[in-house]
Amino acid sequence: MSVSKKLGGISRRDLFKLAGQYGVSSTLMAAGTFGGAMSIGNLASAAESTYEKRFAKEAKHTLKFGASGFNPQNLLIERAGALEFARDLESRTDGEIRVEFIGNNQICGQLSCVEKAQQGIVDIYAASTQNSAGGAPYLNVLDYAYMFPSRAAQYHFLYSPDSQRILRDPFEKRHGLKFLFSHCELRGIQLGLKYEDAPTVTKLEELFGTKNRVTGTQLGRIAMQALNLNPVPVAWEETLDGLKQGLIDGAETWASAVAYANMSPVVSQSVDLKFFCGTEHTAMNAEAFDKLEANLQDAVMESAYWAQTHVQAANEAALVNTVGHSDPQLPNTIFAQNNVRNAFLADDQIKMAEEMCSPEFQPDLWSDWRERINKWAGGIDTYQEIYDIARQIPKDTLAENVEPRRWWKA
Repeated sequence: MSVSKKLGGISRRDLFKLAGQYGVSSTLMAAGTFGGAMSIGNLASAAESTYEKRFAKEAKHTLKFGASGFNPQNLLIERAGALEFARDLESRTDGEIRVEFIGNNQICGQLSCVEKAQQGIVDIYAASTQNSAGGAPYLNVLDYAYMFPSRAAQYHFLYSPDSQRILRDPFEKRHGLKFLFSHCELRGIQLGLKYEDAPTVTKLEELFGTKNRVTGTQLGRIAMQALNLNPVPVAWEETLDGLKQGLIDGAETWASAVAYANMSPVVSQSVDLKFFCGTEHTAMNAEAFDKLEANLQDAVMESAYWAQTHVQAANEAALVNTVGHSDPQLPNTIFAQNNVRNAFLADDQIKMAEEMCSPEFQPDLWSDWRERINKWAGGIDTYQEIYDIARQIPKDTLAENVEPRRWWKA
């Protein structure tokens, strides 16, 4: 987080003073332990304690973590697990690994973190796989339309040992990056203020012809074009202004992203299309990982597993209790306070969308990219294999009930 911004109710001057005394990372990690309001005294005490723990011994390795636009506040909205991972890794290694956490776009943003990690400017990064797909095209493998029927199916795949073969190994081989863990949501269309007085969307056709922001994912554009959603590439950092000024009708993203990025004041309806992945992942430069001693490599994987289990439970709770992405919507959530209505489409509307744009029903739309990704993966049918794994659990399984597994152990 930029220390020039307010942290809760704490002034910029006080924050600068604390960061100067204990370091930005220690201050932010301490702030991340507060679930609600904090005073300058409480934060100072926590920052001092965090600093003393982190610097009790000399670190063997210092890893730079570029966490795009994240900070302790918005990581309590979208539970992407970045700070929890950093804290756990330092604790698990008794300070042999120290993590320098740099968020709020100070060292890299949603589109650039992946490239900075590939270049070794940062060792670890957090950003969405869709935004990162511009610099690491293999991440498109997650973005076939309607491959995942639910958030539970997404978590089930990430825990599956088959994710090593289908996602992680090709990603590392092709891009030099190690996929550690991810938050899981499914993308919809977040309509701007021009739909404030319009009835809540109930039919897919009400979205036809709208102009919507798209991320760096090439496969996401295929789905949007097939659904007549007119994809317009807009950088994540510029999306809020685009919605505010009415330059776009909506944006394809997920509910907690709207909430964490302070987009709720310019979004009127969150249409839960669920048409492809929204995965805010954390990954590591493979060379940096390989330089670690074997016991520290094990620690990275165990901290990644711990962070994955934390995210799985915490983000499901935050969607209901913090974001307001539920029916009925809880009062005092971010969506409720900003009059963002949830538009949960009926099963027949989701089925219609699936039949219009998914590889199962429209294979020709996807053939070029599917062939390309399959070739990168060594010739396996990536879509069909992930599709099948995603349906190994009942469709109505709750995401928090998916069994965690250490995916790197068969």
